Amino acid sequence: MPLSLLFLSLFCLLFSPSNSLSLSLPLTYHSVSSQEASLSLSSKTKSHGKFPFQYSNALVVSVPIGSPPQQMDMVVDTGSQLSWIQCHGKVRRKSVKPMINWFDPYLSSSFSFLPCNTTLCRPRIPDFTLPTSCDPTRHCHYSYFYADGTLAEGNLVTEKFTFSNSLTTRSLLLGCATASTQNRGMLGMNTGRLSFISQAKISKFSYCVPDRTGSDLTGLFYLGDNPNSAKFKYVNMLTFPKSRLSPNLDKSAYTLPMKGIRIGNNKLNISPAVFKPDPSGAGQTMIDSGSDLTYLVDEAYSKVREEMVRLVGPMMKKGYEYAAVADMCFDGAVAAAVGRRIGDMWFQFENGVEILVGKGEGLLTEVEEGVKCVGIGRSDRLVTESNIIGNVHQQNMWVEYDLSNKRVGFGVAKCSGLKA
Repeated sequence: MPLSLLFLSLFCLLFSPSNSLSLSLPLTYHSVSSQEASLSLSSKTKSHGKFPFQYSNALVVSVPIGSPPQQMDMVVDTGSQLSWIQCHGKVRRKSVKPMINWFDPYLSSSFSFLPCNTTLCRPRIPDFTLPTSCDPTRHCHYSYFYADGTLAEGNLVTEKFTFSNSLTTRSLLLGCATASTQNRGMLGMNTGRLSFISQAKISKFSYCVPDRTGSDLTGLFYLGDNPNSAKFKYVNMLTFPKSRLSPNLDKSAYTLPMKGIRIGNNKLNISPAVFKPDPSGAGQTMIDSGSDLTYLVDEAYSKVREEMVRLVGPMMKKGYEYAAVADMCFDGAVAAAVGRRIGDMWFQFENGVEILVGKGEGLLTEVEEGVKCVGIGRSDRLVTESNIIGNVHQQNMWVEYDLSNKRVGFGVAKCSGLKA
């Protein structure tokens, strides 16, 4: 079923007796050539160069933007702030690439450029990786970098998100990108003041990530209340005062109090301190829908690798490293046997909460034809000192971000083909 028809068939807008919003959208896995990492280089690196890795899978929703609405495919990214869409104007229409999901500002009556004299366009505003500036037409120009070197730049604009006639449209600030290597836009969902949820004043959202190996790669995405939340296990988020100055800390990220990792019945000998931010912010553990793989700091990665060597070392693909970040890899022919020997993997959090993040062969992700890897990379290759729980370890579970109660919920589910 085409994505547009699937969007219409699953679209559901409900209001509970408490008048809280519950809006559901299909969430679809898409392979991309260079998926945006969600760590802004302004706080994570000292340079803006490309790094030798690419993300391969993105979680995409179709969002109605403009008046009348244009359906825009946007990557759901809980690790970044600025939302942006791919834009083109009349003069470029004949030369645009057909595979890119373009927004045409000239077809929308509610589209408006942000002028240079607004507060957000002043230099030194901390929400952008490079200072904003004025372009020759006196419109506000922005640049936004991601950890793999991806750049999205263009003009800051205001535009309406129209989900239903019964829901008041909201005019929000976003980027209208005219230069990017990506074929989709970005729905920034962290806690920063310019993120989609902050501007739209949405205090809760959730998604169910489908199994990427199945035939149906469509899960579900909720804005507002989730009818399944009574079964979720919740973990309180770590929050940080705005006054805290830590060079390695992302205060807008969803930071979890991770305590350890268990593989089968073996709890790995990893100090809990490596999952907790130190005074510099190093060791922060974030959950991130925009990252494909999970990334661990050196001490944690080494302990996981030691256990993998103990369990399945002879079956590892010798001398192979995926995208310079992951080296626990196997030929596809032995993947089932590898999965049986590894068993289950659990992430452990405070108050005894354990989350099953992979089982058997499901722990492995295909990185190229005939090659599967444990979906964990070295975070130092991202030039960051953080732990990142990527979407590979969020498959087949509900993940709920409850900002009002400052917690993240997890619930086991079969996500493929879910109906609202």
